[in-house]
Amino acid sequence: MTQAPGRPDPAGITTIGCVGIGTIGGGWAAYFLARGYDVQAWDPSPDAADRVARLIGAAWPALTELGLAEGASPDRISVYADLEEALDGVGFVQESAPEVLPMKQELLARIDAATAPGTIIASSTSGYSMTEMAVAAARPERLVVGHPFNPPYLIPLVEVVGGERTAPEAVQWAADWYEHIGKSVITMDQEVPGFIANRLQEALWREALHMIENGEATVEQIDRSITDGPGLRWPVHGPMLTFHLAGGEGGMAHMLDHFGPSLKSPWTRLEAPELTSRLRDSVVAGCDSEAGSRTVADLVAERDSAIIAIRKAIEQLREGHP
Repeated sequence: MTQAPGRPDPAGITTIGCVGIGTIGGGWAAYFLARGYDVQAWDPSPDAADRVARLIGAAWPALTELGLAEGASPDRISVYADLEEALDGVGFVQESAPEVLPMKQELLARIDAATAPGTIIASSTSGYSMTEMAVAAARPERLVVGHPFNPPYLIPLVEVVGGERTAPEAVQWAADWYEHIGKSVITMDQEVPGFIANRLQEALWREALHMIENGEATVEQIDRSITDGPGLRWPVHGPMLTFHLAGGEGGMAHMLDHFGPSLKSPWTRLEAPELTSRLRDSVVAGCDSEAGSRTVADLVAERDSAIIAIRKAIEQLREGHP
């Protein structure tokens, strides 16, 4: 890794700053702890310390099964009431505040003012561009998006992209850093609303809502159509190579030539439906019915266990060990 002037050496970083420790920020904190780092966290909620402790406790068995770094401990986190105190001496900052643009703008400016000039600051935003979030920062050249997928302590993907005033070397440093700590990184060529994975996920989500609204499918039918169908293929090849295989020996070329006209068929409606109270209640009732007696904690444990098994199976395949 080529070290940019003024930037910390990723191998020498020992302490991470986590700003905002809700579901996403707390998940990041758990992951950083599992990689052997100290975490200094800030969150304005009065119960933040207790909440993040519960989240880390719930995540730790899964992280332990995946493998902990030397010295990793769930106790190496300190939660501060003062933002500037929390950021003192950190080598990297992950901001995970709620998706409220004015809040993001003010908070990133405060983080920028409180950290050493060479420290990279990344935002977990799920939709805002860094161009619009960095408007109040004095040094926007070191601000990047590091968009994770929930839960960030288990899902390896991080999408990295800078804003119009972000230095290219800062984007590269962030990408290298996330890879250094074990993440799978997509370094985006340009800012796109919702990034890559969220846009694809949102398209499926919108169509699912239309089908529920029109009485074409239930919540459970939609979920099973993915978990027992294309979802089984996507961890291996993703949607593009999946269709490449659908073309047989002719591959994607045959797929497009043969099935291309069907792209004009009325199979999808990408505009989101109106979220009426009836649609909202139908979706909620469907999820409650599908969950049955399983609590949210039960579903989280089920999800984590399955993700671990899938990740281990995929890693074995890629290493050539069936």
